[in-house]
Amino acid sequence: MNSYRIPEIAKQYTEYDMIQIHTDLPDFPELRTRLLFAFLNGNSKLSSSSELYTLATSLVQLALDTHELVTASNDIKEKKAARSRQLKVLAGDYFSSRFYHLLAGAGQIDMIKQLSNAICDVNRLKMNTYMKMKQLKLSAEDYIHQTVEIKSQLFLSFSEFMSEVYDQAWPEILRSYTKCEVLFEEIFRLESAADFKNSWGFWHILQHGTKDERKQLQTEESDQVKVRTLMHKYHIPSQLYQMLDSQTKLLQAKVKQLESDKLISELFHIGEPFLRFLAKQPKVLEEI
Repeated sequence: MNSYRIPEIAKQYTEYDMIQIHTDLPDFPELRTRLLFAFLNGNSKLSSSSELYTLATSLVQLALDTHELVTASNDIKEKKAARSRQLKVLAGDYFSSRFYHLLAGAGQIDMIKQLSNAICDVNRLKMNTYMKMKQLKLSAEDYIHQTVEIKSQLFLSFSEFMSEVYDQAWPEILRSYTKCEVLFEEIFRLESAADFKNSWGFWHILQHGTKDERKQLQTEESDQVKVRTLMHKYHIPSQLYQMLDSQTKLLQAKVKQLESDKLISELFHIGEPFLRFLAKQPKVLEEI
């Protein structure tokens, strides 16, 4: 059985001096990549292509995430910031080109079509979500749901291939892990009040806050002290922790229903960071 080495292989595409010196890349989509590899590698019909498919998918996801960091305005006068923006655009394009090159070189034309369709689905979901955000019509629950769907979409495109062996296990477990990932990231967004805009906490307070509180959140330059006061008034850190704790328990129950002991072991290993974090909960919440 193939061993997991996707991040190491991906470094030949991501660790260019020009990129590392002049701009920052988003985190590698490690959790979803490991999940995809584990499921593909556990399927006798797909295991021979598990590394290729997973690498190509991870590069597409990295391309999308990199383009997501590009600022909306191109009116940047400071030379260093302008160069960083340009390199993000080019880096995202480059990662996308590697995905095409890898699959085309292996004669996997159908897989190119499959992932290309999934990219369209991701962009459609993003546009719908951005429109709701702009119109302030997004609930906190919708925010989590939409974020999970956006992050999962590329990997969900493999559901048809997985169906013969794992039935509905793949989409359910993928979404469940991704929700844990999203909640985990939301908790750490609380460390910086500047990152609070359009977070789960932001939409939660926009739903449940007073008129003055909602107005405060919508100002361009929100008072950081007031934002932190609102976070604690509405128990944002503890609510996110409780959501992550509940989701982790649901996930563990789903994983235990799988028939493969090897896959179960691998999936529990993938979820270990969430369990370690939850074990340190009181200290972490104090720091936030």
